[in-house]
Amino acid sequence: MAQRPVPLDENHSVRAWWGKELRNWRRVRRLSSRALGELVQLSGTLIERIEKNQRRCTAQLAAKFDVALDAGGALVRLWRYVEREEQREGSHADNGAALPLEGGMDDRPSGKVGEIPVSYLKRMSAVERRKLMVLLGGLGVAATAVTSDLARPRAVRVEDIQQVRAASIALSQWDARFGGDGLVQSAAEGEMTRARALLQLDCPTSLKQDLFTDVSRLAIVLGAAAFDRLQHDEATTLLELGRQCAEEADNWSLRASALNWRARQEIWRGHPEEGLTFAEVGLVRSDRLTPREQAMLHNARARALAKMKRADEARAAIGLSDDIVTRAKGAGEEAPWMVFYDHAQHLGDTGHAAFDIAMLPGSRGAVELARNRLEAAVEGHTSEFTRSRALSGTKLATLLMSTGEPDRAVAVATRALDDVGRLRSRRAATDVASLARAAAPFSRRPELAELRARIGTVLA
Repeated sequence: MAQRPVPLDENHSVRAWWGKELRNWRRVRRLSSRALGELVQLSGTLIERIEKNQRRCTAQLAAKFDVALDAGGALVRLWRYVEREEQREGSHADNGAALPLEGGMDDRPSGKVGEIPVSYLKRMSAVERRKLMVLLGGLGVAATAVTSDLARPRAVRVEDIQQVRAASIALSQWDARFGGDGLVQSAAEGEMTRARALLQLDCPTSLKQDLFTDVSRLAIVLGAAAFDRLQHDEATTLLELGRQCAEEADNWSLRASALNWRARQEIWRGHPEEGLTFAEVGLVRSDRLTPREQAMLHNARARALAKMKRADEARAAIGLSDDIVTRAKGAGEEAPWMVFYDHAQHLGDTGHAAFDIAMLPGSRGAVELARNRLEAAVEGHTSEFTRSRALSGTKLATLLMSTGEPDRAVAVATRALDDVGRLRSRRAATDVASLARAAAPFSRRPELAELRARIGTVLA
């Protein structure tokens, strides 16, 4: 009787993690260790030892495995993390380097916008680690991947669309949690290329709407992540592709999502009039949008109007958004990509708009509105939406500094910087720089010394 394969421990090191992923890819392709060995001129026994992290692999061999398993670059991308760990550890021992111990590179905020600690993996559930592998590896090892042939498809298949959909879900989740730079950017490198390639293949009529829907969703997710990195040309290209695919699929919800992100990008870049136009175009045929989708676009309108110093109209847009969102029946009526728009998101979104109003001369009445909403958003966001919580917290601290409450601002900012330290988000870093400017008038106060030091570390 054949023995059951010994479970692999991917927690020992990134190299061990990679070995387990090699085994996962081999099983997805339904290859025995011997069959894979024949493809790369190695014995089946050696393949198994590499999978178990008992024999070393190399970058060149990792590339061979990637080609043999038709992994689309996933194993090569993952191998970079093996090399990075070994560079950090300063060790190239055959058995791989151990994960850092607590007190070393742990998940306490390092102060830098961007480091996702390796030891964070140790406290993840198996499901969360699996999601990370999906994100880093580019989907070929996702549970939905059932393809067994090594040849590239000549026509779009159901499983191709499923993989694009799974990529969108995983990347969206990790973008919200860790920001659009770093891991998300690395994992996204090949995804859009492969999704675009599907658009060039023959596609059965029965699959066309799903294909355009899921490519649209992926393009929007990656466009929003590029915006978070402040790579605006890339973001614009991806969001426009997302809009075009949504229109091809006759999906008004995704069209609204793409235009919402375009609006926010233009507002961020200092073009509020263009942002207002995108938001209002998104609201065309609002009868085809759910209440949350409409509210999201009215929030973008409010922020554009506030930047244009049209305070009364901005307040009216916030009020209209509030009225509309009360008609939302529940998450069940929303498309999957709108799951982020919960009560905390609504409060944070409108709170940011109220902040912009509060910064206008003669608009002190908006200060309380902004403060209350941003406070509630910070309390309401879970760790799944770390970036949203960080952005609202940093904005709240900036508001308190700007309105003469530095002591309270320090407490709020300290918590926000804890979140920012876990992100790779250039938007978050830019907001921290704004906080630093707001804190400058209080620079002589000793209680701000530690905060100034932390801000300096984050912005270094």
